[in-house]
Amino acid sequence: MKTDFNEKQVQILLIAEALFAENGFEGTSIRTIAKKAEINIAMVSYYFGSKDKLLEALILYRTSDLKIQIENLSVENLDPVEKIDKLIELYINRIRCNKGIYRILHFEFSSEDRETKMKVLNEVRTRNLKSLETIIHEGQAKGIFRKEVIIPLIPPTIMGTFFHFYMNKEYFKKLLTLETDEAFENYIQTKLKTHIQQTIKALLLYES
Repeated sequence: MKTDFNEKQVQILLIAEALFAENGFEGTSIRTIAKKAEINIAMVSYYFGSKDKLLEALILYRTSDLKIQIENLSVENLDPVEKIDKLIELYINRIRCNKGIYRILHFEFSSEDRETKMKVLNEVRTRNLKSLETIIHEGQAKGIFRKEVIIPLIPPTIMGTFFHFYMNKEYFKKLLTLETDEAFENYIQTKLKTHIQQTIKALLLYES
């Protein structure tokens, strides 16, 4: 599937993303998307073919540049620990700036039935995991990272921590005395990010 979209396609993708995040994938019809975009239903079908294909296009639209960033990071002239820190920062920033698609992926598509239809999502996951493996294998080869690390559990550790925090926003705002949404977002960028970085490095590094 192509990753370059015209202006009208991008408009449809963004509207679909907002509706999927708000009403759920199953709760959003092509008719609703077309109405919100002020276009004919046939145009959605013309551009994307089906609702599943529209979602696949949305995943590609939201992840294509992340692919480049992660691949570039894996070959940067940094030590493996610095790469892990930067990788986590990339993940956190990406989730914060694109909460809609990540909410859809994290909560709407956990069932096996849906996932078997989501070849594109699995390809994205596999691709990003390979870049992570490259960084961790480099650290293992240099004797920095432990050999017994279960690499596929690293991404869900990062994203699971973020989403638990974010989806319990009011609880953590009260618990941590974060009086405004701005303070909450700032906490994510600083304290939560650092906490996740420390957690992942604790899993990777030999005990000192």
